[in-house]
This record gives sequence, C-alpha cells and structure tokens, in this order.
Amino acid sequence: MQAAERLEPAVQKFVAAPVRTMLIDGRWVEAASGRTFETVNPATGEVLARVAEGDAEDIDRAVKTARKAFEGPWSKVAPNERERLLIRIAELIEAHAEELAQLETLDNGKAINESRHVDVPAAAETFRYYGGWANKLTGETNPSDPSFFTFTLREPVGVCGQIIPWNFPLLMAAWKLAPALACGNVCILKPAEQTPLTALRLGELLLEAGVPAGVVNIVPGYGPTAGMALVKHPHVDKIAFTGSTEVGKLIHRETAATLKKVSLELGGKSPNIVFADADMEAAMQGALTGVFFNQGQVCCAGTRLFVEAKLHDEFAQQMAKLAAGMKQGPGLDPETQIGPLVSQEQLERVTGYLDIGKKEGAKSLTGGERNTQSGYEKGYFVKPTVLANVKNDMRVAREEIFGPVVAVIPFKDEHDAVLQGNDTLYGLAAGVWTRDVSRAHRVARAIKAGTVWVNCYGLIDATAPFGGYKESGYGRELGRYALDLYTQVKSVWMRV
Repeated sequence: MQAAERLEPAVQKFVAAPVRTMLIDGRWVEAASGRTFETVNPATGEVLARVAEGDAEDIDRAVKTARKAFEGPWSKVAPNERERLLIRIAELIEAHAEELAQLETLDNGKAINESRHVDVPAAAETFRYYGGWANKLTGETNPSDPSFFTFTLREPVGVCGQIIPWNFPLLMAAWKLAPALACGNVCILKPAEQTPLTALRLGELLLEAGVPAGVVNIVPGYGPTAGMALVKHPHVDKIAFTGSTEVGKLIHRETAATLKKVSLELGGKSPNIVFADADMEAAMQGALTGVFFNQGQVCCAGTRLFVEAKLHDEFAQQMAKLAAGMKQGPGLDPETQIGPLVSQEQLERVTGYLDIGKKEGAKSLTGGERNTQSGYEKGYFVKPTVLANVKNDMRVAREEIFGPVVAVIPFKDEHDAVLQGNDTLYGLAAGVWTRDVSRAHRVARAIKAGTVWVNCYGLIDATAPFGGYKESGYGRELGRYALDLYTQVKSVWMRV
C-alpha cells in the first residue's frame, strides 16, 4: 500500500502539521485545554494527523464570537453578496477537488472514485444551489382588515450549532453550512471526531472566499463534550444534527430546556423491494449500489432487500456472486470498490452484528467476516456480505448495522411487501423495482419513508428534499425545504 506516494503535495502538507487547529473568530487556534486527539487512516490503522480537541470552553468562545458577528457586520451583508460568497466557495471547492477527494478518502476510507465523483462535486453544487436562494427569501402580504397593512418577513434564526457525521464529512458540512449561510445565519460546525480533516480544510477555503470572522466557526471534538456543550448552550438558537437515532433522541431531550429549533436526520433500515416483473439487471445493480456504496455506511442504504418469493433464491445467489467479485482495498487505489470501515469501533459493531446474524440463523452467501488477508489485517476491512435465511423480525433485519451487509428477505405479494417494508422503527428511504407503473405508484404512496426511489436507488440532488419519517428524524434538508430549518417568519401589522 504505497498510498502516500500518490498524494497531492497539498494533502501531504496538510496532514503533516503538528496539530490541526480549530477555527474561531476567523483565526486558527489551539483548544483552550491544549488537548489534542488522533484521527486514523482506516486502511492502515495508523495515525493520520493530530487535531485540537474542543470542549465546552471552546464552544462558548465560538458561540460568543458567532453572536457578535450575527448582530454586527454579518447582519449588514446584502443578500446578493451572500450569493456571491457561496458561489465563490463552490468554485474554490472545485479548484481544490483532487486535494479534498484525497483528504476525504484518507480520513474516511471510502473509495477515491466516490470522493472524486460524488462527495466533492455534490458539496460544491450544494453551495452553488443555495447561493441562488440567498436573494429569493421573500415574505408575503396578507389580506387583513383594510385598516392595517400586514406582511411577513423571513428572517435568519441566528446562531446555528451543526453536528455532522463521519460517513460523508465534506458533503454533510455543505448540507449544513450552505443553507444556513444563504439565510443569513452564523454557524458553529462540530465535525465527527473520526473525520475532521475536510471540514477543517473547508474552513480554510471559507476564509479564502471571504467569509467574515465569526460567521463560521469549526470546533472539532467529541460528542459528549464539544457536541453536548453546543446542544446545551443557552445562546445557540438552532441545532442541526445528522447521526444515530440514539444520539438524536438525546439531543431532542436536552434541547427541551432551551426550546431550540432542532432538525434531526437520523438512522434507517431502508426496504429495497424487487418485484418479479422488474428489470433484473437494473435491480441487481441498484441493490448492490444501494447497500455497498461507501461500505454500507449510508443512513439510507437499502439493507433490507425484499425480493418476490419466486425470484428470491436466484436473486440472492447472483447478488452474492457479484458482491464476492467486488474489489476490496485501500480507498486511494482507483480500482477499489469496497474500502475499509471508518474505525475500530465501527469494525467491532459490524462484526458483532455478523455474529448475531449467525446465532439468529442467517446464512452468509458471501462474506460474513473481517478481511484479514495479507496487507489488510491492520485496516478496518469487512468483506461485502449477503445474508439469506433472514426473517424481518431478526436483529440483523431490524437494527442499523451501518456496514457492507444486506439481508435478503422473501415476500409473497404487493401487500406483504408493503407490510414488511413498513415494519420498522425507521422511515428514511425505500426502493421499488417494477415495470408496472400503477404498482410503482401504489407502493411509493404506501411506504412510510421520506424518499422513495422507483427503478433506481440512492440518488440525491441539492434540489430535492431529504429526511425521514418515524425514528429517522424530522425536518427536511436540501431543496427549498431546508430554508424553513434556518429561518423564522415574522408577521408585521401596520395601521394605515
């Protein structure tokens, strides 16, 4: 694994710094405590860089400077200037695309082709899209008593605490920062401790683009310290969180004390339903992508693959054959299709579920274990796994594994497919594969999920809302719906 030889000089320089510091008030500063933590290369298990470890004191500093910026110079920046600023950020991301892609792959482990062709372009497009919204946040006039003129204003929420996950570090930063800035808010971004590097590099690009001091602050650290300090801080007006349902519930409880505005994009156990009349080749590729993209570390992954009973065995066997042929390796290898999991903790979680599946009676048609072949033993590699003999009430079919593991489950008919598909605590996404247009409409309406893909899977666009039903959270990111997360509506009555 001679990955370092292929690195961009800028990437080598970035990770070689003794400590990657945090961004507060437009300056790069060490943690108040002086503590640091390690971020690890998942392909090798080796330390990649040291990062300043923020805690409550650093969060308080960031909140104070954000509040000062919000009530001061940032409030005077015209919408058209916010638009130009966001577009400059998009252009800088594109100008540094290869550097960001390599940094993302080093820190997260994902295949470089995914970083190059999905994460980085989508992050740039998110900033560009919301740049277009900055000068289109209009109010309305209301038909009130003729003695009054009544109208509404759409105003920014204020200081936004944004906590992002480790599976799409750069893209999730864009999903949070872009709409917040377009609406005139200020932000404190807390990246995941496993993958802080692209968020910090993005911070440098934000300053280069001209984002004023204090408008965006980036404080890396751990969830129970930095993250919870952000959630509890009385002068934070909004929390946006993407992550596990367990932590989302904790945030929901903790924000009750201050009644912050909250949006939560949480876990999933998404059904991907294949009817016997579907285009089998397309459905097979969609099923593979739906669960093995980013090593299955995707909240909307199609991890419950429901296949019509008469097709089930053949489909499962063919999927296992294709999964077994996927090339696994370090993310920086351009031929890699399945990289390592993000951390030792995640490795233990996924292999633990594989053991649970065996005890429950599930059968691994391929994979089912850690990849310990020569050259891989120090990395966090789990072989792509296809489980058969799975029932919808097994833990491997009910709980989010967040790894390259798919459970193939038979169903009898359309009613049974919907019944089993909806039999989950989650409701983030779903897939439907059929040539029957009427059936596609019926099932798409019947499935309780925030996104339903028909004859495709996993497509995301900045223009289309994304979010969940049930324990997959509340609020919608992307599209015009994200503007509701970062604005408040004010009614104004004027006597005439």
